[in-house]
Amino acid sequence: MNEAKLVMLSNKTKINGWINFDKPAGISSAKALAVIRKKLNCSKIGHGGTLDPLASGVLPIAIGEATKTVSYVMDSAKKYEFTISWGHETTTDDKEGSPTRTSNKIPTKEDINRCIPEFIGTIKQTPPDYSAVKIDGKRAYSIARFFEKRGIENQVDLKPRNVNIHNLSLLSLSNNKACFSIFCGKGTYVRSLGRDLGRRLGSAGHISALKRISVGNFNLKDAISLDFFKNLRDIADAKKNVISLSTVLDDIPALHITPEEAERIRMGQRIPYFGKSFMENQNSVAICDGVVIALITLDSGIIRPVRVFNIQ
Repeated sequence: MNEAKLVMLSNKTKINGWINFDKPAGISSAKALAVIRKKLNCSKIGHGGTLDPLASGVLPIAIGEATKTVSYVMDSAKKYEFTISWGHETTTDDKEGSPTRTSNKIPTKEDINRCIPEFIGTIKQTPPDYSAVKIDGKRAYSIARFFEKRGIENQVDLKPRNVNIHNLSLLSLSNNKACFSIFCGKGTYVRSLGRDLGRRLGSAGHISALKRISVGNFNLKDAISLDFFKNLRDIADAKKNVISLSTVLDDIPALHITPEEAERIRMGQRIPYFGKSFMENQNSVAICDGVVIALITLDSGIIRPVRVFNIQ
């Protein structure tokens, strides 16, 4: 590429908002983040829920002050499409791991559809050994890799936990593979679901393909590809695709305040509230002239800033 033709990006990018990113399979979420950080030259950046290297699809990227709202995206419901390959389980519950338990049984459409209702609602699920769940302060995958490198039997001991699966449906069957769609709540591991579904059907399976279709208000059809950022030559093109941080706060109450009140809140000050429509001790968002000022809470008639956004 002719460097003389490149439009230099600013030394300090001032972007506050979200980018709806379509992560390709084959790279980690951290690698994708690093590419975008470098291209946009931004100091504060984060994402709304890790995707395994195997997985592709929606990875919401928070930039600048939007990083203060990451938890609201992490808590959002998510939709995936995934493929289970029958025949064996693996150490990682996906195709990246080594084969473990095997089975020659290939479940039929009727078998699967009879079993699916058992996996809808609030269910118990044990996370994969190779997951980011912490055990005594250490990530489960770190412990599993420690034992694997030393040829020692895996001693990761993860406890089952409740997860919410709102909908699960079979999309297609082909040879030794089955494709599904799932709409689920925070903390659900699709890899665990594939493993457990296979066991319940008297078979053995692992996830061989996984695509995240949506996270809250972020949808795959509107997502931006990695190539867009790799070929980015002008920061203005990136800014056109930035989504307001208020997008992820749509589900919480909004309180419109005056410019004077906004200034006080920006300085971390508490201010009195004389209205009657807001509930005590719940997070709300303070807005002034269309600009998000802060996350706030109401306590005994006093507005207390919880997270202030440095946006003018």
